[in-house]
Amino acid sequence: MAGLQKILLIVLVLVLILIALVFSLNNQMAVSLNFLLFETQPHGVAVWIIMSFVIGALVGVLITMLATFRSAVSQRNLRKRLDRAEHALEKSKAQNDQAL
Repeated sequence: MAGLQKILLIVLVLVLILIALVFSLNNQMAVSLNFLLFETQPHGVAVWIIMSFVIGALVGVLITMLATFRSAVSQRNLRKRLDRAEHALEKSKAQNDQAL
């Protein structure tokens, strides 16, 4: 099953590369992007679109990593609080057993 998933992933990546290649060959008109303070060098439309896709994917990965890290830290803190509460409960039970 894992071998089939790897093959499907490779085929998917190859298809996406082929689509990007065909897209870039069909969209070679050079354009420059004009931001408020500066203007970029002219590049093909496909270059700008592919770059924006890659940058967006990287930003998404970074945001996901940040959320995962925050979740892990929160989980670790909650685990510590739970351990302390369980320890205090066991200590309290032991004191109650001694009192009886």
